[in-house]
Amino acid sequence: MTSVFLLLGSFLALISLRVPIAFAIGVASLITVINLGLPPTSVVNQMLSNINSFALLAVPFFLLLGRLMNDSGITDRLMDFAQSVVGHIRGGLGHINVLVSMMFASMSGSAAADTASVGAIMIPAMTKAGYPAPFAVALTATSSTLGVIVPPSILFIIYGAFGNISISALFLAGILPGILVGLVQMGYTYHVASRYRVTNPKKVNFRGRVRAGKTAAPVLLIPIIILGGITSGFFTATEAASVAALTGLILAVVVYRTIKLNQLFGIFSSTVVAYSLPMFAVAAAGIMGWLIAYLGVAREVADLIISISDHSIAIMFMVMLFCVVIGTVLSPMTAVIIFLPIIQELTAVAGISDIHMALVVCLSLAVGLTTPPYGICLLIAAQIGNVSMPRAFLAVLPIIGLTLLVIASVVLLPDVFLFLPQSFFPQSFPVSG
Repeated sequence: MTSVFLLLGSFLALISLRVPIAFAIGVASLITVINLGLPPTSVVNQMLSNINSFALLAVPFFLLLGRLMNDSGITDRLMDFAQSVVGHIRGGLGHINVLVSMMFASMSGSAAADTASVGAIMIPAMTKAGYPAPFAVALTATSSTLGVIVPPSILFIIYGAFGNISISALFLAGILPGILVGLVQMGYTYHVASRYRVTNPKKVNFRGRVRAGKTAAPVLLIPIIILGGITSGFFTATEAASVAALTGLILAVVVYRTIKLNQLFGIFSSTVVAYSLPMFAVAAAGIMGWLIAYLGVAREVADLIISISDHSIAIMFMVMLFCVVIGTVLSPMTAVIIFLPIIQELTAVAGISDIHMALVVCLSLAVGLTTPPYGICLLIAAQIGNVSMPRAFLAVLPIIGLTLLVIASVVLLPDVFLFLPQSFFPQSFPVSG
């Protein structure tokens, strides 16, 4: 237990000194490795093995797709299409915000990119229409977290790669809860719009809807290609990411012609930088996760939780609560990698489906993207809307509460939310959840 306290204590001490989390994890793990008498080279070897994964190749391709969408104006086309579909409903701008985030998420899988791109347009527009600025910020931040849930989710890729779980099955599992979270956010937006009597965008006529649909149709083919190819078994999630990025590149350069060839080097280089930062965190977090498993912490924590209750539903609610809390201080990717040994030990002991547990974990960690002190999506949105974090957090609390109800329904109704992955990938469910 001394090594465990050294690992966690040194990590917390470094965090308190404002050392970046990825470096704090790496240094704390190195100190523990040396204390255990293990060769320091094992740290480097473990870091390399953590990122030496074919599945992780999907991440840069989806990041590239997100960058192409922003720089080519594809996001604007999605905005026009969303306005033609839901803009005339009470709370129209809020509904547009959520719908665009869902479409953006179905292509890039990045919550922070969604917040920055959609928020820059929607937060000023919603504030001008009469929505309270804190609500505009809160809705933008929470709708952006759909990028963690709606496939293709980068968090699902990380979870599947490190947990040896079918990423394709995880993608399908994220569809229904992602849609449900989006609908819940739209329902709350309708309530707020009614309360403040905000103005709606003008209703787009049929001809305008057809025009917007034609403009956005090539873009909307991307999620169809991704999910269609995966469910049909035509290609893996990683191959789907490369095909989606190539499709986005063709749309931006050839079809829409909004990106010039001489701009591609800058786009590719910025994507490499954007990819390197989370991958360093992944590599460092993998060391701590390996140490947690090596020191037997996973089994001890699992035994402790089982001693409180051995009922699968109770265990999943405890995991849900833990992930919501830990998500306030760690990014979802880092949290998954560090605590995956404990989560999988609990999953095996309680006889829970890996896909079911992964869905609950990822949904719960997504909440942390909108809660201080980490809350990267809320932080970005608050900066765009010029709203203080305390005001933004108060505005986001009702939406978080509704999201937690959705997660609770996922815990209680596994047959409903796992229907799609069970239908297409039954081999991923050796144990009924």
